[in-house]
Amino acid sequence: MDSEGSGPQPTRAPTIYDVAEAAGVAPSTVSRTFARPGRVNSRTAERIRAAATELGYRTTPVAQAPATSRTGMIAVLVSDLANPIHAELLRGAQVAASAAGYGVLVEDTREDAVTERGIAERIVPLVEGVLLSSSRMSDAAIRGIAKQRPVVVLNRGLTDVACVVADEERGTRRAVEHLGEAGHRDLAYVAGPDASWPNGARWRAFSDACHELSLTGRRIGPFDPTFAGGFEAALALSGARATGVVVFNALMAVGVIRGLQQAGLRVPEDVSVVGFDDVLIGQVVSPALTTVSTPLQAMGATALRNLLALVNGARSHGRPVVVPARLMPRDSSGPAPVARSVTRVQ
Repeated sequence: MDSEGSGPQPTRAPTIYDVAEAAGVAPSTVSRTFARPGRVNSRTAERIRAAATELGYRTTPVAQAPATSRTGMIAVLVSDLANPIHAELLRGAQVAASAAGYGVLVEDTREDAVTERGIAERIVPLVEGVLLSSSRMSDAAIRGIAKQRPVVVLNRGLTDVACVVADEERGTRRAVEHLGEAGHRDLAYVAGPDASWPNGARWRAFSDACHELSLTGRRIGPFDPTFAGGFEAALALSGARATGVVVFNALMAVGVIRGLQQAGLRVPEDVSVVGFDDVLIGQVVSPALTTVSTPLQAMGATALRNLLALVNGARSHGRPVVVPARLMPRDSSGPAPVARSVTRVQ
């Protein structure tokens, strides 16, 4: 972070009329959207909220508090609190915040962009900065929040908003190389949500690595980034030719392993499975999950410290902070089957 300078000077706060013009509706419709949401068509309301967020419009008196007001609080919005990676990221962020004398407000946005935007609109007036972990909002919506308060984004690459990301390209390539070195020629990538930035980055890196290593690679999905999503993906994989599978995250990978086993396939003797995020569930499942690992607590702490630097007047240098990723080989991956015919467990 560059601590020199005070950043851009504040401009006139947007009004209800600015939002109405941007959304192409009457000011009264904007008013009803925020005062009585059920009285406005859902698509129209969504368009109005998107315009309001992008403009930095705030609807309540408390929301008009200047961005320089001190509350001693930081908001952390996570896409799914049930996903153990967010527990690790959050732990690192909380330790860093506490060391600096700040408290943390945590909100679960439930993998939904509209929910996330609504929570952000309500919570921004109460905090000095916002940390978005695996945000599902559009780039424009994130920029709109960044006009109101300092923002740092975790697990998403943006050029004009401060962010902290894992080295997805290198980590994914190591997963593909690992399977290729074990003799696997037919690989599959089990995709997570389309709105997930890491999902897109991992698929691109997977596809590029397969091409460069003369391997066959295909994409299956998207699926929910949960155990159930992985279990569902296993149904598609059980009839596919792939002997090596790279899965979007650890929760899904465990679901894939369980689903393949239920279908009578052995892991790794018939199908090797590699996941992402070295969390506890991947270490205790049988077989233990081969995974691409990043220091999640360190990522959370780095993002929080960078956010506090912005809160205290630093400028973002405009480049993502990239955290190294490394492969952790375990028991869920092994040599490719000698023949494509596999042994199903009875």
